[in-house]
Amino acid sequence: MKYFYLGTIAIVTLMMLGMTFHVLAYSGFTKKQKKWFTWTFLSIVFCCFAEFAVHCGYYDPDLKIPLYILTVLQFSLSPILAMLFCGALGLRGQKVVAIVFFTMGIIAETVCAFKGWIFSFDEIGYHRGTYFYIYEIFFSVSFAYLLVCLFVVGRRFRSRDLVTIACIFVIIAAGIALTMFSKELFNEEIHVTYIAIGLCACLSYIYYNDLVQEDVKTELVDKQEKMSRMQNHIITALASLIESRDANTGEHVIRTSYFAKNLAEEIKGMKSYSKEVSDEFVQLIYLLAPLHDVGKIVVSDQILTKPARLTPEEFEEMKKHASMGGVVIKQILEGVADDDYLKFASDIAMYHHERWDGTGYPTGLKGKKIPLAARIMAIADVFDALTSERCYKPKMEPEKAFQIIEEEAGTHFDPQLVKVFLKNKELYVNYLNGQETIEQKNEEVAQS
Repeated sequence: MKYFYLGTIAIVTLMMLGMTFHVLAYSGFTKKQKKWFTWTFLSIVFCCFAEFAVHCGYYDPDLKIPLYILTVLQFSLSPILAMLFCGALGLRGQKVVAIVFFTMGIIAETVCAFKGWIFSFDEIGYHRGTYFYIYEIFFSVSFAYLLVCLFVVGRRFRSRDLVTIACIFVIIAAGIALTMFSKELFNEEIHVTYIAIGLCACLSYIYYNDLVQEDVKTELVDKQEKMSRMQNHIITALASLIESRDANTGEHVIRTSYFAKNLAEEIKGMKSYSKEVSDEFVQLIYLLAPLHDVGKIVVSDQILTKPARLTPEEFEEMKKHASMGGVVIKQILEGVADDDYLKFASDIAMYHHERWDGTGYPTGLKGKKIPLAARIMAIADVFDALTSERCYKPKMEPEKAFQIIEEEAGTHFDPQLVKVFLKNKELYVNYLNGQETIEQKNEEVAQS
């Protein structure tokens, strides 16, 4: 039996020390949590050591007094393992509960030790006393306390709690039962309670670590959602700022966002675009299309609101809005948005005036070197400009606009995108007609 104790206690001790090192090295816990877990695991190590010292088979009657002290401490400490667990699991007030429980335990154990009520040592060794059930009551109460606290800590994870708590209950109950009734069953005392506690300590730690990971994921998702809302607010504010300076921009950004999104959705399932276009791509182009003219912030009001065609010099000044659009986006969104998001927005703002044949601006990119989002935006932007009334021109009929875009395929626009765009003429015409109806109603409401 002594070899059994030696082996099992050594295994549990090494397991608890390993868990302690993991806790101290793990960055997911606060310093307070690390202290609670460390105290829990080291307390189990102490109880295992005390169990081994008493039942290892090397009993020496001259060591009765140290063994009495060791056992009193063990019997007082083992019931508060539940409070140590609960403190590690993040429940408040466990320090007070542990101190009260430990104080009650050590007083009761000390008094009972002198009387031999709970345990005693003689020339042969350790014996349970007539009132050993006092210790069992303390231990059972703490065991029940732990189970209740596990339910409280994991109330958001009910389905997993039931399995985890059932496992803990079975393991500890089996350990306690085997320790209590081993004498009657096997004519020999087998003390495996702390082996069971050690296993449950590992199980509880793994269980709580899962909860921490879930909390981290939830917190990360919350932060991402907040960041996304912040980005959307910034985009809306920028679009509103442009609209306040350019009377044509307000409805223009709404319509171009719609055109760009629909064109992106149409090519999403096509083999030639499958590597670039995903649901996220469609969502981003719809969200970021309103920023395609953000560079107009740096263009003077005199040019921006001129009620006639621009002179060559003024047009050169207007063309600067493309290159400046990328600069403005980086200055405003850098640090708020990630690199991919930032690049997507910059591509739309900088390159939507590039041409398929390389004669566009600001950099003269050609063909597929022009980012796909900018190629899509180019079609949406020009189609809306043609079919919208401006201070210097009347609006064009959609069919005429479709004809111009078809003629510009391969020179101004990506020819493959143009083919897809023209397949959905009816969709865009219906949208434009719907927009007109909405605008007419808004004017009637304003006049009334």
